[in-house]
Amino acid sequence: MIVPIELSQTQNVTYDITIDKLPKLSFDRKVVVVTNPTVAGYHLGTLLANLEATELHVVTIPDGEKYKTLETVENILNECFEHKLDRKSLLIAFGGGVIGDMTGFTASLYQRGIDFIQIPTTLLSQVDASVGGKTGVNNSYGKNLIGAFYQPKAVYIDPEFLKTLPEREFAAGVAEIVKMAVMFDKEYFTFLESADLKDEEVLKEAIRKSVELKAWVVNQDEKEAGIRAVLNYGHTFGHVVENETDYTTYLHGEAVAIGMVMANALAIELGLFSQEEADAVKFLLQKAGLPTEYIIKDVDAFYEHFFLDKKSANNSIKFILPNGMGGHKMISDIDPLLVKKVLAEFGAVRC
Repeated sequence: MIVPIELSQTQNVTYDITIDKLPKLSFDRKVVVVTNPTVAGYHLGTLLANLEATELHVVTIPDGEKYKTLETVENILNECFEHKLDRKSLLIAFGGGVIGDMTGFTASLYQRGIDFIQIPTTLLSQVDASVGGKTGVNNSYGKNLIGAFYQPKAVYIDPEFLKTLPEREFAAGVAEIVKMAVMFDKEYFTFLESADLKDEEVLKEAIRKSVELKAWVVNQDEKEAGIRAVLNYGHTFGHVVENETDYTTYLHGEAVAIGMVMANALAIELGLFSQEEADAVKFLLQKAGLPTEYIIKDVDAFYEHFFLDKKSANNSIKFILPNGMGGHKMISDIDPLLVKKVLAEFGAVRC
């Protein structure tokens, strides 16, 4: 199954997202595979058995969000220099969202830009992070604040890689699936309510639908000037949760799940979302094993963190909120007192 990316605002940028068994890949150039020890231990043999290149190298970087830094990118760059890559060389991101983001960012920097492809191995990266060309790293100020929009040449999604995924990592990917349904497709949300994502065929259908929705959005708005910002539902709140916990307590998808619950509470306060709809989202997240609780200890500090969000501008915070199931609304200039009222409810363990 192939889902095309055809960027309407960028000339000559098209590529395919292939959802199927990993095909044989052959490249008449130098190739560097970037992965981590966990993915390499399970799947590197499978990749190498399907990969041919003029010269092939593997760079293994530490596993985890806390290593998503400029220092790690510099280490990858140094490996590229050591192996004398040129502008015709290729990087392959083989792992989850952290690997994909850093490999893509490295590709955008090396000799002012070389090709890369995505072979995502986590559910989160298959349904979201590998599609659309967002790359970058974290720093002390927040998540993905340093990066670039840099599109891959291809994405290969093989659901077989998910069979070794820990349950917690799998659940983190479900959060992004739920996000897409709540924002864009009420019927898809209804499908998910009764879906058994541990069933291989049902999972493939969920991956396909999520990728198609993501591709539809990215094709209209590559650089998040409009509708693509809607994909950040749950992220504005979730990024603060990640930052407050130093990226060590929650996986990205877990923080997004908490963020969706918080966003829903604000949407209820504004009359955009019903309590019944919010409860349905919360139940679906909990069914997947995702956290929906977070205690905000300092409401003012939590609120101030919003201004480091990439969607904020001119001292105004842009909130992405559900507008009925399957609908969305971007709102700026919400009264800070109203937002803080909602945040204060989480200080009372409301989630």
